[in-house]
Parts: sequence; structure tokens; C-alpha cells
Amino acid sequence: MKAKSLIDSSSKFFITTIGIIVIGIVLKELSHIFIPLVIAIFLFFAFAPLNNILEKFKIPLFLITIIDIVITFAFLYGVGKVVFDSFMQFSEGLPFYDEKLSQMIRNIAVSWGIKDTFFTNFSFEQLLSKLDYSSIAGGFFSSTFSILGSILFVLFYFVFVISGERTIYQAIKNRYVYKKVKPELKKIKKYLSSSSAAADEQANTDELLLERQKREEQLENTFRIITEQIQRYILTKLSVNLAAGILTSLALYIIGIDYPIVWGLFVFLFNFIPTIGSAAALILPVLFSIVQFDSFGLVLLVILIMAGIQTLAFNVAEPMIVGKSLNLNPLLILLSVLVWGYIWGIVGMLLSVPLTAIIKIIISNSSSQNLHFIEQLMSQEKA
Repeated sequence: MKAKSLIDSSSKFFITTIGIIVIGIVLKELSHIFIPLVIAIFLFFAFAPLNNILEKFKIPLFLITIIDIVITFAFLYGVGKVVFDSFMQFSEGLPFYDEKLSQMIRNIAVSWGIKDTFFTNFSFEQLLSKLDYSSIAGGFFSSTFSILGSILFVLFYFVFVISGERTIYQAIKNRYVYKKVKPELKKIKKYLSSSSAAADEQANTDELLLERQKREEQLENTFRIITEQIQRYILTKLSVNLAAGILTSLALYIIGIDYPIVWGLFVFLFNFIPTIGSAAALILPVLFSIVQFDSFGLVLLVILIMAGIQTLAFNVAEPMIVGKSLNLNPLLILLSVLVWGYIWGIVGMLLSVPLTAIIKIIISNSSSQNLHFIEQLMSQEKA
């Protein structure tokens, strides 16, 4: 009997593992379908507080949807315009820095005794002249149209998510709440109609009704927690990234580094990717400061200021606000970034933390002891 139980446990483990791998493969292969859908669902969560307020004022659903779409386009236009203007300004000054960096590489080659003419006569201008600009322009336009198409696809999904949210919720309730309770209620009512033992059976009926109420509250609580945590994560991430970007721009402007707004934008955008993004946001302005300044002291000052802002914003402030609410193990966050990044690329990295938080919330509401063990492994705090 014990051997049979061990075989059953091993079978369940391998079946579950294979199932997870298959799900991962499906998500990766059908990423063009699932990524817009997931982003649309996150948009729904982000707009939920505003939509609830508009519903209280009896505004029709189609008008609410139009308002959400207009706000989304306005936000994307504003961010896109700032990014585009900043990088256009940055590109205008590149020739000067190209020559300065080329001279730096030539000097390093001479000082290190490198005889290769590629390094001793290094020139970015010559490298750039060999590029096929027509193919680059074609790739840029195709990428732009691809992004616009993805945005429209997300909004298309978003319309259906808003309109079908209540139906989906009711379907889940019917599946997980009524499936067990409703048949038992029918049996008891049938028995009560043909039995004199009404008092005992009425107690059973009350118990089943309480079980139904408990399951409904658990389901509502799960949806509420998911919504609140995603909203808090999005709001906190936007706020912390924006504050870090502004502080970076101001600090680098005071030091005198060129294009401080561009480096602030890098900090704002890259830090949406947990763990890995912070390193990228730190390295780029530091490398630029090495090219711009001849003073090691100024470069060191840039490193210290950038590292200080990154540490305060993303290792102190953000974990205090987001980490406690999501209660995710830091090792799990890193693994989730790598796994979701492998499945969905950059978008997967951006969505890794909230997706992992949703999985953890769902697991925490399960009655399985094995899933509770997994939920404890995922948590930051000790059980």
C-alpha cells in the first residue's frame, strides 16, 4: 500500500512537471496571442478604480470603454513624444562623441601596445559608413508598424475583457462555488420533502449554505486581492520609476553631464524590468560620462550618485512598498524574470512580477498541502 502511494505521488509529480512544461511551450509558441491578452487584462485592472467610479454615475459601459481607450492613447502619445524628442536631441550630438570615443580607443590601443590597425586607426565614422541604412530604416518602420499593430491588438482585447468580465466571474463562481454545494442542497431539499427528520436535515442545509457563502467570499476575496495588488504594483512602479528618473536627470544636470533627460528616461524605462533593468540603467550613463569627462573624479561622482539613487529607489523604497504587499521571495523574483523573459522576451520580464504574484495568490487559496508548501517557498516572510 505504501509503495502504491509512493508511485501515485511520483506519477502526480511527473505529470504536473510535464504539464507545466507543455503550458510554457504553448505560451511561448502562441505569444502573439497571449501577450496582448495579458496586457489587456492588466489594463483592465489598472482602470478598475476609475471604471467603478464612472459606473456609480450610471455612465454606460461603451462610454467607459471609450474613455479608457482615450486615456491610454493620450498617455502613450505623451510618453512617446518625450522619448522621441529626447533621443532626437541626443542623436544630433553623436558625431562629437563618436570622434571623442574613437580617439579614446586609439589612445588605449597605443598605451597597451596593441598593433592591430583596426584599433590604432579606430573610427566610428568609418564603421557607421559601412552600415546599410536602407535596411535599418526598413527595420525601423516595420518595427514601428508592428508596435502600433500590437497596441491596437491590445485595445481590441481590452474592449472584450471589459464587456465580458462579469460573465467570466460568474462562470468561475458556478464552477468552483456551486458545483459542490448546489447538488447537495437539491438532495437535502428532496429528502426534507419526504422525511419527518426536518430538524437535523435543516441543520445540514444551514451548514451547506454557510459553506456556499464561505466559498463565495473566498472567491471574491481572491479577485479583490489580485486587483488591489496589481493596481498597487503598477502605481508604485510608475511612481518610484518616475521619481528615480527625475532625481537622476536633476543630479546629472547639476554635475554637467550632457542629455540628462535621456539618462532619466533610461532609468524610468529600464527599471520596469526587475533586477536586470537596474544594472542596465546604471551602466549606460556611466559609460557616457567616461566619454564626456576627462576627470576620473567626475566619473566616480556619477557612479556614486547613480548607485545611490538606484539603491534608495529600488532596493529600499520599492521593496518596502511593493515587497511587503506582494510578499515574494527575492530569489523567486529573479527566477520569474528569467523564466518569463525566456517565454515572452522583454514583455515577459516586464510582466514577470505581477504574473508571479497572481499565481501565488491563486495557490494560497488552494486546500492542497503541497500547493501550500509551494506558496510558502514563494513567500518572502517566514511562515
